[in-house]
Amino acid sequence: MPVFSHLDKATWLSAATPAPLKPIIAPSILAADFGRLADDCRDVLSEASGSSEWLHVDVMDGHFVPNISIGPCVVAALRKHYPTAFLDVHCMITSPEAWISDMAAAGASGFTFHVEAASDPKTVAAAIRSAGMQVGVALKPSTPATAVKDLVEEQLVDMVLVMTVEPGFGGQSFMEDQMPKVAELRKAYPALNIQVDGGLTRGTIEAAASAGANVIVAGTSVFKAESRNDVVNHMRGVVAKHLALASQ
Repeated sequence: MPVFSHLDKATWLSAATPAPLKPIIAPSILAADFGRLADDCRDVLSEASGSSEWLHVDVMDGHFVPNISIGPCVVAALRKHYPTAFLDVHCMITSPEAWISDMAAAGASGFTFHVEAASDPKTVAAAIRSAGMQVGVALKPSTPATAVKDLVEEQLVDMVLVMTVEPGFGGQSFMEDQMPKVAELRKAYPALNIQVDGGLTRGTIEAAASAGANVIVAGTSVFKAESRNDVVNHMRGVVAKHLALASQ
């Protein structure tokens, strides 16, 4: 097991756990100022800026998506500065299995891979969990929810990420046509953590939360906000409202 195992102290719930879900706000550092990344991350984790539950770390390799971002060295640097933060690593990469050990050693709390990038998704999911990280599986907009059915029902993943933009670049517009996919997953798996990523703002959070998403990735809308505190707390409140309605 890696030094930074978060399996016993993660704030999310297993897909198999029949317990109330929680709102989780995960600012995407892709929208942060990379010249002052440590300061920006400290700020969004602070009470003054809303005490975000996670940091979302986008890793791109220039092959699976047409962009290159960061790798394990940045994850390790974030872990050094924030030893207790939940680092939600979203790997938009080919051959995700090749990066599991490096990400675990760097201190990733969760490792989300794209089902489209894995030749054997079940083996990848099992390897991630064995390495001491929570397991997420992501779906591109064109990929149906049924692509992850076996992974969820065999309890191999802890979260499903529904992309609400085409993966690869930040600052894109929210794809509301992905909400039926979120609703389909929520109806089938009431206790599953469902994450949405792409174009989440004050104007789109209602659609995402009402469809059933409880884990919200927000980049530009948080890091570029005049008041990060207002945005984070507004999003958390909307998700909490819909979770409460769903539990009635």
